[in-house]
Amino acid sequence: MKQTALRRAATVTAVAAAFVFGLAGPASAHVTVNPDTATQGGYSKVTFRVPNESDTESTNKLEINLPVEAPIGSVSLKPTPGWTAATEKSKLATPVKVHDSEITEAVTKITWTAAAGSEIKPGTFQEFDLQLGPLPATEQIVFKALQTYTDGTVVRWIDEPSTDGTEPESPAPVLKLTAAGVEKTTAVEGTADTAAAPESDGGSGGGSAWGIAGLVAGLVGLVLGLLAYRKAAAPSA
Repeated sequence: MKQTALRRAATVTAVAAAFVFGLAGPASAHVTVNPDTATQGGYSKVTFRVPNESDTESTNKLEINLPVEAPIGSVSLKPTPGWTAATEKSKLATPVKVHDSEITEAVTKITWTAAAGSEIKPGTFQEFDLQLGPLPATEQIVFKALQTYTDGTVVRWIDEPSTDGTEPESPAPVLKLTAAGVEKTTAVEGTADTAAAPESDGGSGGGSAWGIAGLVAGLVGLVLGLLAYRKAAAPSA
């Protein structure tokens, strides 16, 4: 009887834990840009991270599109071993000033192609580095990405962020931009708020951690309750 109760309790705990940590896990992997924030008018090194989602095929090409309506004057590529990179430029409707010079065209597409043996294999990822600047005075840059597999399949990561906060099915990498000085001001204000109310948890990550801890504690209580119930129900010797 006691062993049966323990087995049942363990089963309940395993199922509930899988549910809890399944909710906390990430969504399906997609092409991302890191970091995902930068400052308008500044220069930033960004990394495009490309995971391989196929169980059988490798990724052998990546295309990143830069918006022509929010042009970036200078685009520098860091060599990626085993991959060649090609850039394409487009004419600009309005010239962009870079280092006191006006440019009339800007890079709007970068294509990386893998040499034989350097493809992104199943279960692995690759990173591609760029330096961009000066960054435009816009709230965000959406880099529409196309990921090509060795069987010819093309996955289009081109969906722009939704207005209702839900993640689109095939999200494009997005770089959020803030005005110069905004990040510093926000940091100072955040420090003052923390000093005034040290017990307040203002971060969503902390809230999630406490939520998970509470759920785990509930699971432990459930197991103990089941054991106590079985013990009370068992006939006395």
